[in-house]
Amino acid sequence: MITRQRLAAGICALLATLTAGVAFPAGAVADETDSTASPKVELVLDVSGSMSAKDMDGGSRMAAAKQAFNEVLDATPEEVQLGIRTLGANYHGNDRKTGCKDTAQLYPVGTLNRTEAKTAVATLQPTGWTPIGPALLKAADDLDGGDGTRRIVLISDGEDTCQPLDPCEVAREIAAKGIGLTIDTLGLVPDAKTRDQLSCIADATGGTYTSVEHKEELSDRVGQLVDRAADPVVTPVATEGTAQCSSAPSLKSGLYTDREEFGKQRFYRVDVDPGQELRASVSVGADREVNPDYGVLLRAVTVHGREIVRGEGTGDGRTDVISTGLRYPKAESDDDNAPAETVCLQVTNSFSAASGVKTTPGLPLELTVDVVDAPSTSSDVASFGLGRGWWLLGALVLTGFVAGLLWGWLSRWRLAVWRTN
Repeated sequence: MITRQRLAAGICALLATLTAGVAFPAGAVADETDSTASPKVELVLDVSGSMSAKDMDGGSRMAAAKQAFNEVLDATPEEVQLGIRTLGANYHGNDRKTGCKDTAQLYPVGTLNRTEAKTAVATLQPTGWTPIGPALLKAADDLDGGDGTRRIVLISDGEDTCQPLDPCEVAREIAAKGIGLTIDTLGLVPDAKTRDQLSCIADATGGTYTSVEHKEELSDRVGQLVDRAADPVVTPVATEGTAQCSSAPSLKSGLYTDREEFGKQRFYRVDVDPGQELRASVSVGADREVNPDYGVLLRAVTVHGREIVRGEGTGDGRTDVISTGLRYPKAESDDDNAPAETVCLQVTNSFSAASGVKTTPGLPLELTVDVVDAPSTSSDVASFGLGRGWWLLGALVLTGFVAGLLWGWLSRWRLAVWRTN
């Protein structure tokens, strides 16, 4: 007998296979699983004097950071090479020039020894200045080399105190090198200036900014970002959707990135031949503070605006990414020369920015497009999700019709008998 556990495992394996087929074009995975291209992550921690403030669930910001690091170190995937860099951890004095050089690698980027890394973290005490710009430059050097993904996760509770070396300009400089390094930032109870600076750093490299007020949030978010570095890499192609389908870019199967303004829509065009199936999904990220209750809508429409199919996703502020998807099988044609159908993909979001938050650039958008040969049961798939259940529905309808006739005949016969008696 098939147990529920085996059935659940089989369903999960099937879903994983289908997801991989949509997200990654054929032949793309082989290079991505190369063991020589290990992902690299460096955690950059602010250890300045302000980290001693006790406003994280009754404890200090430093204590919350240490707890988060210990939990993340326990859960770091084996394939990830991880390092830790500090800023403001060693200089106790008041000399600004010296304080703005205070950044050091606490644990080198490489194969993780969890015990050694935890021991190093345990020694940290809130101390000095906040040289974010110099720390980012050094962290980029720490991650140099290799073909795997590279990610900096910066945790800070204040803005850089070592101007004029603007950390936002430093991030732009790193992005301009084209080395594929992403900087994600987390702000611990920051003010507006800190939030703007950390958001700018993340935006410059395509990373994310997250405001954190609780210990559990910090642990969860840092863990997510470390895990993300271990995900298979598909290099997305930058595109630019338009406000109208008629002028939208024509896309082939692949992964695309764009930015969409708050509460706006973007159009993209995809050609689907008879006998093919379009599979599309979209994710929109909240890379800054947004109001709760938001959604994303993905519609497949004709060039004349008639809706074919749609997918919807909603959120309530608990996640920083919202996704949805759709499938559209194009029926076979008896005409071998039948032209392809142009399908317009419309992405609409209902995000709204929180008070005082910048609305430009737009929110990061990731669109996956896959056009494949439709399965042999494509006509069933197209039948509004009923699939092979059509024959059962037909049988039930026929059975009901026959039963109705028999019941009517039987009722009339019984009535005739009663009148006779």
